[in-house]
Amino acid sequence: MADNVNLTEALKKHFGFDKFKGDQEAIIRNVLAGNDTFVLMPTGGGKSLCYQLPSLLMDGTAIVISPLIALMKNQVDVISNLSETHGVAHYLNSSLNKTAIDQVKADIKAGLTKLLYVAPESLTKEENVDFLRTINISFYAIDEAHCISEWGHDFRPEYRRIRPIINEIGKAPVIALTATATDKVRTDIKKNLGMPDAKEFKSSFNRPNLYYEVKQKTKDVDKDIIRFIKQHAGKSGIIYCLSRKKVEELAAILRANEIKAAAYHAGLDSTTRSQTQDDFLMEKIDVIVATIAFGMGIDKPDVRFVIHYDIPKSLEGYYQETGRAGRDGGEGMCIAFYSQKDLQKLDKFMEGKPVAEQDIGRQLLQETAAYAETSVCRRKMLLHYFGETYEKSNCGNCDNCLHPKEKIQADKQLTTALKAIAAIKENFRTDYVIDFITGRETEEIIAHKHHELEEFGSGEDEDEKIWNPLIRQALIAGYIKKDVENYGLLKITSDGKKFIKKPKPFMIVKDNEFSDDEESSFEHEGGTSALDPILNTMLKDLRKKVSKKMERPPYVIFQDVSLEQMATDYPVTLDELKSIQGVGEGKIKQPYAKQFVDLIKRYCEENEIVRQADLRVRTVAKKSVQKVSIIQSIDRQIALDDIANAKGIEFEELLDEVEAIVYSGTKLNIDYFLEEVMDEDHVDDIYEYFQESETDDLDTALKELGDDYTEDEIRLVRIKFISEMAN
Repeated sequence: MADNVNLTEALKKHFGFDKFKGDQEAIIRNVLAGNDTFVLMPTGGGKSLCYQLPSLLMDGTAIVISPLIALMKNQVDVISNLSETHGVAHYLNSSLNKTAIDQVKADIKAGLTKLLYVAPESLTKEENVDFLRTINISFYAIDEAHCISEWGHDFRPEYRRIRPIINEIGKAPVIALTATATDKVRTDIKKNLGMPDAKEFKSSFNRPNLYYEVKQKTKDVDKDIIRFIKQHAGKSGIIYCLSRKKVEELAAILRANEIKAAAYHAGLDSTTRSQTQDDFLMEKIDVIVATIAFGMGIDKPDVRFVIHYDIPKSLEGYYQETGRAGRDGGEGMCIAFYSQKDLQKLDKFMEGKPVAEQDIGRQLLQETAAYAETSVCRRKMLLHYFGETYEKSNCGNCDNCLHPKEKIQADKQLTTALKAIAAIKENFRTDYVIDFITGRETEEIIAHKHHELEEFGSGEDEDEKIWNPLIRQALIAGYIKKDVENYGLLKITSDGKKFIKKPKPFMIVKDNEFSDDEESSFEHEGGTSALDPILNTMLKDLRKKVSKKMERPPYVIFQDVSLEQMATDYPVTLDELKSIQGVGEGKIKQPYAKQFVDLIKRYCEENEIVRQADLRVRTVAKKSVQKVSIIQSIDRQIALDDIANAKGIEFEELLDEVEAIVYSGTKLNIDYFLEEVMDEDHVDDIYEYFQESETDDLDTALKELGDDYTEDEIRLVRIKFISEMAN
């Protein structure tokens, strides 16, 4: 049949395209010829056309097994819009009612339907199996075929039942398609689908237009993301987070900062999800914050950035998600935030799972960590993971290539590593090999008696940090490889064996250093290392003047931390001043507040300072509900310890909250509580101390006031003092 069809004409007629992309035509001919076909084609390469076009040209109905309901609806809409025949494409899944299902079955029986999308769960239902046995099936297409493999990034056990069900329904050629698969996953798919002889079509995984970068994740990651989005205002982007809670939080923070953003995760009802999807496609919103539930098959060509808020669980998942950027060949920025803390968290999540699953999960995580930490070209590293060689030494479009690290000579160390792998019979993974080379007597090494081998500890004089990058880069250079069947075991290649006999120059770059703490250059919320010392001094002078005039201690006017943030963020309106730490509505209403913003405005004009006010980050007050409730409780004169109990927090935590409220300018009267729990003279003594003191620092007060007063007493009176004097 394949020979008699003019495929280019059919392509133009049905889809309006003038020519095929890549291997599309060869794949379609193979399907038309009735052969099993395996297609490995990166996101955006045009996979769906490989089964859509042949289904329209062949007799019968093609069954497309696909994991996502949203994806099916999207594709059925596309095909239906292209066709003049009603009912040419349908889907069968849990979202349909009985009437809709009957209509689908009637169209198939009448020979109208060429494409039927089915979720794997629906495929296994008895009534569906019985129905499908009665129809003429042209072929089966298994989309997102990596779901079959535990080594894939989205393993779904129900995918393992596809082959037995196909055998039950009736045999027909199979085409399996995926956008990401390592050698291990490919072997798994073909084995599970019972198609060992399928013809393989593998497109290049290189997407030259995508820029890859990994950044240290700090506690200011939200600010970094907002700055990035504001610098690329109006562009479409997706931000992936691992938890639904984080998705909701981050979307709210973005909206608070005038960014058109919405949350998307599987916990939202389907109406909200499809509305959000449509709003993104129609550009009513610019940014989607999502879990991995979003994006499969969403064909928006102009997504300009994909940000990973959390490092993904596997490189396959990462590649698939970044692949949603720049599908039109235009700009696509892929930024991932990485911290070792996140890695440890993901590792911890695996506890409690079956041992085999934990083992796979940890190895996939190690691959992700290797990608994040490497200083090698990220493109080279990614393509190598998918079994493809990238010849260039510098791609010019990733952070490591734009800021290359100095190379160091490592042929001696490579020889050491290769000999060590040979000594332990090529039967162990990277961690074990490094323990062996560095001479660590771990339980496992002693159990194997490997500490008795001559090569044990042969690299203990080297810097320990060299071995991980050395092994990773020796893998890329082809001196060692990871075993496919027993994934992760390091094997020496024929090039590696030659290298042992006759070493030659081998240069490597050390890994990027990522710290485990999440501190950044921000010393505290708001005060950055970019503090303007001259402005800070001027603000302190003004505070002194105001405090003298009002006969109040300087810290009552504004705390140091507030002045430092003013000298960093340059707020020039009262509205902007509100975003400074320790400044609330109460402070804004003080007559002196305007003096501070006027001074900053004048200073910026005189010194021609370009402010980053548009990049100023408004945080969403997560605790604002709690704060309002505390204020209301104090107004009703409920005892503070009772408020703490009702909120389920410690008394000290409640005092932290109350302090934050009064310091930012809200007046609170806690006299009713002080009268109940404190001696009147104590209250007067502490109050007097704060009137005369130059500082509100607690440690200084404890020292000055002596042992007669407890920390809680001092804090309570300080709250009364700040509330009355400052507000």
